[in-house]
Amino acid sequence: MSENAEYDAAKERQGFIESRIVELQSKLAEARIIETTGRVSDTIVFGATVFLIEQESQSKRVYTLVGQDEADMKVNRISIQSPVGKALIGKRVGDFVEVKTPVKMVEYEVVEIKFEEL
Repeated sequence: MSENAEYDAAKERQGFIESRIVELQSKLAEARIIETTGRVSDTIVFGATVFLIEQESQSKRVYTLVGQDEADMKVNRISIQSPVGKALIGKRVGDFVEVKTPVKMVEYEVVEIKFEEL
């Protein structure tokens, strides 16, 4: 019985890995390089590095808006599909942005928009 359980678990794992391979192949086939270095925009769009001030604590935050697969909070890259990313899209310097978090509502002020090499 335990041999069959191990075999079944291995087959299930193999199925998961094969479906993940198909998913990654599809993403690679549809991938496009979007050059953001030197871009100029007065609104926040994909690829922008955004400088914010959190209004309650007056702390500074810097985020770069990237695709979901590139998001990495360790280097301040947030997905455009994240709550903060969605709230920032289309905003301009001087705008205030409210983001609902699980704990509270957070308000940011947009102080600068840059386009840097990723």
